Amino acid sequence: MPRSLPPALLGLSLIFAACTSRDMPPDAATTPEDQFWSGITKLCGKAYAGRVVDVAPPDTSFADKMLVIDVRGCDEREILIPFHVGENRSRTWIITRTDSGLRLKHDHRHADGVEDSLTQYGGDTREGGSVEKQEFYADAYTAELIPAAAANIWTIEKLADSMLVYSLRREGTNRRFRAEFDLRRPVPPPPAPWGHP
Repeated sequence: MPRSLPPALLGLSLIFAACTSRDMPPDAATTPEDQFWSGITKLCGKAYAGRVVDVAPPDTSFADKMLVIDVRGCDEREILIPFHVGENRSRTWIITRTDSGLRLKHDHRHADGVEDSLTQYGGDTREGGSVEKQEFYADAYTAELIPAAAANIWTIEKLADSMLVYSLRREGTNRRFRAEFDLRRPVPPPPAPWGHP
């Protein structure tokens, strides 16, 4: 039969266990935002084809063009996701960590790498979101750059290992856009986006 600990040692061990569990920092991947981030970074180095499934008002600029996202760069603070529309490599989605959550920006460049006049618009998360879905509300910079976009909410969803969804809605209007990318069938990565190595 095992011997029990002396009362003094038993008390110390209980105190140590209580302090350890209380003072231990939370697991870095336990918040929905962190788990969402981890899910996106698992796609790094791969590219996926997609299609526009909903757009209003009608927009034909994506029609008959191959749409590809390329999860090109991932580190602890930033994820770069170029969005290629046919041969147009001007668009890159940039997701970054902030002190209060996540931020999405749209980096638009010309073929020579120079920034477009409408670039770096986007917004921040306001709540923790979920493991699969994060919403980004237009920030003050966006409202000043594109006043009509002040009510924009962009959403990125990673639905298990099957689909990545990028969507936009404009509160108070019928403006919306939704593109879906098939994560089950990677495609060859396209060339680098304009303005990025």
